[in-house]
Amino acid sequence: MKNNMPRNTTSSVFFYTYVLESLKDFDRYIGYTNNLKRRIEEHKKGLSFATKFRLPFKLIYFEGCLNQEDAKRREDYLKTTQGRRFLGLRLLEYKRQNKKAFGSGS
Repeated sequence: MKNNMPRNTTSSVFFYTYVLESLKDFDRYIGYTNNLKRRIEEHKKGLSFATKFRLPFKLIYFEGCLNQEDAKRREDYLKTTQGRRFLGLRLLEYKRQNKKAFGSGS
């Protein structure tokens, strides 16, 4: 039986765009990685200069992409004003349940 699925959809390599929220100052950190679990652990251990002074963090959003360029482009977009608006709308229930969340962010 012939497999009609595109070859790249069976790949086990994903690139993730993710958003962390600091429980200290409620600012957000937006990044991308090819290993989400490892990267979150690095943030939690303070191994990232960009986040180590704002610990602890929690993961509040992520998206998976099939290639690195798409994930990087999505990261860049989410860091724009329009991208932040998208996140605000995308996470309305989260925002309602966590009133302090979604401050001005960086």
